[in-house]
Amino acid sequence: MPEPGKKPVSAFSKKPRSAEVAAGSPAVFEAETERAGLKVRWQRAGSDISASEKYGLAAEGTRHTLTVRDAGPADQGSYAVIAGSSKVKFDLKVVDAGKAEPVSAPAPAPTEAPAPAPTEAPEALGEAPTSAPEVEAGAPSPEGSSSAAPEGPSAPGDPIGLFVMRPQDGEVTVGGSITFSARVAGASLLKPPVVKWFKGKWVDLSSKVGQHLQLRDSYDRTSKVYLFELHIMDAQASFAGGYRCEVSTKDKFDSCNFNLTVHEAVGPGDVDLRSTFRRTSLAGGGRRISDSHEDTATLDFSSLLRKSSLRTPRLEAPAEEDVWEILRQAPPSEYERIAFQHGVTDLRGMLKRLKGIKRDEKKSTAFQKKLQPAYQVSKGHKIRLMVELADPDAEVKWLKNGQEIQMSGSKYIFESIGAKRTLTISQCSLADDAAYQCVVGDEKCSTELFVKEPPVLITRPLEDQLVMVGQRVEFECEVSEEGAQVKWLKDGVELTREETFKYRFKKDGQKHHLIINEATLEDAGHYALRTSGGQALAELIVQEKKLEVYQSIADLTVGSKDQAVFKCEVSDENVRGVWLKNGKELVPDSRIKVSHIGRVHKLTIDDVTPADEADYSFVPEGFACNLSAKLHFMEVKIDFVPRQEPPKIHLDCPGRVPDTIVVVAGNKLRLDVPISGDPAPTVIWQKTITKGNKVAAGPAPDATEESGAGDEWVFDKKLLCETEGRVRVETTKDRSIFTVEGAEQEDEGVYVVTVKNPVGEDQVSLTVKVIDVPDAPAAPEISKVGEDSCTVRWEPPAYDGGQPVLGYILERKKKKSYRWMRLNFDLLRELSHEARRMIEGVIYEMRVYAVNAVGMSRPSPASQPFMPIGPPSEPTHLAVEDVSDTTVSLKWRPPERAGAGGLDGYSVEYRREGSGSAWVSALPGLIERTSLLVKDLPTGARVLFRVRAHNMAGAGPPATTKEPVTVQELLQRPRLQLPRHLRQTIQKKVGEPVNLLIPFQGKPRPQVTWTKEGQPLAGEEVSIRNSPTDTILFIRAARRAHSGIYQVTLRVENMEDKAQLVLQVVDRPSPPQDIQVAEAWGFNVALEWKPPQDDGNTELWGYTVQKADKKTMEWFTVLEHYRRTHCVVSELIIGNGYYFRVFSHNTVGPSERAAATREPVFIPRPGITYELPKYKALDFSEAPSFTRPLVNRSVIAGYNTTLCCAVRGSPKPKISWFKNGLDLSKDARFRMFSKQGVLTLEIRKPCPFDGGVYACRATNLEGEAQCECRLEVRGGAGAGPYARNLEGSWTGHLPAAGCVCKCVHWSGGSTRRAA
Repeated sequence: MPEPGKKPVSAFSKKPRSAEVAAGSPAVFEAETERAGLKVRWQRAGSDISASEKYGLAAEGTRHTLTVRDAGPADQGSYAVIAGSSKVKFDLKVVDAGKAEPVSAPAPAPTEAPAPAPTEAPEALGEAPTSAPEVEAGAPSPEGSSSAAPEGPSAPGDPIGLFVMRPQDGEVTVGGSITFSARVAGASLLKPPVVKWFKGKWVDLSSKVGQHLQLRDSYDRTSKVYLFELHIMDAQASFAGGYRCEVSTKDKFDSCNFNLTVHEAVGPGDVDLRSTFRRTSLAGGGRRISDSHEDTATLDFSSLLRKSSLRTPRLEAPAEEDVWEILRQAPPSEYERIAFQHGVTDLRGMLKRLKGIKRDEKKSTAFQKKLQPAYQVSKGHKIRLMVELADPDAEVKWLKNGQEIQMSGSKYIFESIGAKRTLTISQCSLADDAAYQCVVGDEKCSTELFVKEPPVLITRPLEDQLVMVGQRVEFECEVSEEGAQVKWLKDGVELTREETFKYRFKKDGQKHHLIINEATLEDAGHYALRTSGGQALAELIVQEKKLEVYQSIADLTVGSKDQAVFKCEVSDENVRGVWLKNGKELVPDSRIKVSHIGRVHKLTIDDVTPADEADYSFVPEGFACNLSAKLHFMEVKIDFVPRQEPPKIHLDCPGRVPDTIVVVAGNKLRLDVPISGDPAPTVIWQKTITKGNKVAAGPAPDATEESGAGDEWVFDKKLLCETEGRVRVETTKDRSIFTVEGAEQEDEGVYVVTVKNPVGEDQVSLTVKVIDVPDAPAAPEISKVGEDSCTVRWEPPAYDGGQPVLGYILERKKKKSYRWMRLNFDLLRELSHEARRMIEGVIYEMRVYAVNAVGMSRPSPASQPFMPIGPPSEPTHLAVEDVSDTTVSLKWRPPERAGAGGLDGYSVEYRREGSGSAWVSALPGLIERTSLLVKDLPTGARVLFRVRAHNMAGAGPPATTKEPVTVQELLQRPRLQLPRHLRQTIQKKVGEPVNLLIPFQGKPRPQVTWTKEGQPLAGEEVSIRNSPTDTILFIRAARRAHSGIYQVTLRVENMEDKAQLVLQVVDRPSPPQDIQVAEAWGFNVALEWKPPQDDGNTELWGYTVQKADKKTMEWFTVLEHYRRTHCVVSELIIGNGYYFRVFSHNTVGPSERAAATREPVFIPRPGITYELPKYKALDFSEAPSFTRPLVNRSVIAGYNTTLCCAVRGSPKPKISWFKNGLDLSKDARFRMFSKQGVLTLEIRKPCPFDGGVYACRATNLEGEAQCECRLEVRGGAGAGPYARNLEGSWTGHLPAAGCVCKCVHWSGGSTRRAA
């Protein structure tokens, strides 16, 4: 694996290329390595290829060849060649012999960048440029579809935007598949970029993911490049159109547009003229490359000639059609097809000309209102598609993807109301996402329906896990929908599929799995699964692998032919181990058996012999520990005794002091007692049963005479004589065996063995102690719950199992989960523990295990559920709002942090000033409001107040008033707070209500008095309403008599405040008076009138004068808002009679009536002769002259530049531009502009070859003028947007350094400088 930061070196100097061959032909792929002797492997679909009748493998020096003989459809697919750590992928496509296009032999590839390691993604930028399009989107997919590819091997990267490679235009056949790829540089990005795919202008494709569309993304850590793919499957005709890809980061944004063309499927007998005449290039594997290479390609007529023999009938010449009319009605995606069908070779010129043609929209004769271009509806909701017809009786058909919709159930509802036709689709699903059409006769209107899926919810969250280093981790989460798109995150960073397959993502219906094969310490953290509708969070704790020995192996002493059992118990049941004998591995056989059941490892040796005496060890795999014990062989020697020998028990420690034998509960207890005697003695086994007030751990039974008088011991002996069952006795000639299968607590006690014969007897006492795991502790208690921690306390178990408790193990789980997570690997010695690293707002439970030398107890009952949550912070902005003699009004704002469970309420307390007084609760319980009126306070006392916020965790810190509050109502001077709009004259129209509200201050409550013109208000029409904080004057319907000056007086004891309000009630004015005709002459009439008698109690705005012809009596306004009382009405018609009337206006409106003339005024017909004036003709002709000539320029290559000059002349001169004497009018790279005498030549993206002498020539009938300049085009190494901005700033501004843009505009023979 290459070192980080270094570019890997490829093992190939020449790489195989993708190829397309005809069926039955051989396919040959060649590869050359950097050095000879390198082992090369060929693969197909991940499997190695070996030499056979189908495949031929050849190697000669550094050249390696793969030959696929007699290629068929089954051979097409993806192939790869591997050498060392380099891997190159390529594709083979097999087509029918009649359809195969000639493909030349692959040209030798130039020296390319090294390929990535086999574990790296083939899309890495370290791959050669020619192979990258083949691996990702260069070769057609096995279904026969093709994907979008870069514009060629040498497509330049984007020097400014975020894209390394932009998605390109693509073509696909109906039913095929295509992939659009976009690469984004991630070396300078702190977070992954956000990429969105759109169809058209606004349709977000992320909501369309499903059967026909998939969005993929990946990240190459070697090249630090993000790859985003849009994969379209089973393409339909409606998929054609424009698409857009947007990429955004924290401070950057970039976008790219591309088009998708969907062709109809071509039958085997049809002739595909487009594919015959399509310009092709072999550089891209048989696909079209960019438009800039079209002119260099060739046309292939051979396939057309071959296919023409298939057509027996002759094609008739098509009728002559108007190409421009067809193009004006066609969508942009069809321009190329139409141009090809009608022989238009200059596609760019056609589009330029078409852009200048005004598109004439035909008005529909069948529809008054058509469908909208697109509709969007959420999944499960209903949508209504409505059209309005011109003919209410017309028949309507509704189509879905070209198929007529039939009436079936309640899915589709057809409605007809007058001229409106409605299609209602109920319970919309993804199947309803389609193109719909409404057909009326020969006309139709279309729309697209997009079904938006509802947010994906999490039905079963993630669970916390605790694992050891190297273990497998699997997170599982269940969502509400199958196949939903989810994201996995670790500590807020999105996880991706790495080359080493660190993380594996698995989908199983609604379940999503994240799998980590071998956990490391770096994998610890918080993992989240994020959907469109929520997020699930869980914690992974990874700890160092540590093995605990619960029971070690012990030394054994056994006799001949006996069974020796070594047993140990470790903490991990998955740990395997090796048994050693004197340091050498022990090989099991028929006599030596090794077993592993759970956490217990056993070594069993049957029929022990002296050779088995040795040191035995158990070594766990992967851990540096060793458990050892020694096996002692006990040889029983019985001396020859004469007959009539008294019985004797042969033990290592015979005597009267009992020996203690310890056995673990559940294990087998076997006591072998060698005996001797002649004649054969009788063996009696007895168990001593102790009764009394003391526990059984007192002195032995044979020492009862030494016990004190106060010890009330009562012994009873139980005879053990069963030969079968769990407890049994077996006696032979030389030994007696006592066996207990599965030792229990009741088997503990003192066993007495007695042997008797006629000569005598012997007796030995053996003490058996049964030890076990402790009992389960009681349920732990939770206290001191914090934001992410709590304190757990528990009591020791009632029974310790006969061995002291070594420590405790604590576990926790979420309330709704079934997975317990261990919190400690080192045993806890104390009876309390502070648990940390919990998530606030999640409900947990705790349980505890007790551990002794035997093992671990059963778990305790779960604790009461609890939620880690911290107390809230203190309330903010505590303030005293009002104070009276016995009450204080407080208000505050909620605390900044309330906790995950929200607030339960607030508690308010107060106390007198002084350290000795205690805090008193203002109200029992909690309140939810953020204000409180504290009542029944002692008058004159100085009181402090404090407010606490409470939640599930308890009370937070208090917010206390800064200074004590004196409980005494203060005398406050009365003050009227007159609003701004009441300080001016208040105008109301007659009949309108009057509502004047004036706030005020003052304590005690002030006395309010209203007067008008110095007199108290009287009458039922005017009402006064007072409150502690404001006063209101209300008049239901204003009259002119209500106008006047109102005064409000506010009084508190001997203090007062006054305010005046001016109310003006206005009405319409009366009409003007005494209108008369003062004079009439020619076409004019002079009118006079007097002002109205009543102005409506407001200023007049003016008069409106109207005239009416005597014949029609239709009134027309002559003057509006006219302020004088006399006027002249002109432009009257000779021979007609006129009436005149005048309205008066004020702020309310015009007068209800008008003052009008009683008799008409006639306009006579005078005789008038008009003579046309004579003017002397002037000659403005002028030869062209340049008022501002061209100036030499030096520009940067790749940025548009302009040459400007100014000319004058009459008539308007004809302008021509030349470069080195050649006319530029027909060169599409140059654009000429002429506006107001300012001449501009725009050069699009100049290159060094565009430098030279440019000339501008102006010609008219009066003469000719010409000016020249020299243009120098420098290289684009230092060019950038700043140069472009400088260049753009030259146009239309005063020159900074020799710029010619201080332009003189030509306008009708005169000149004017540009502003």
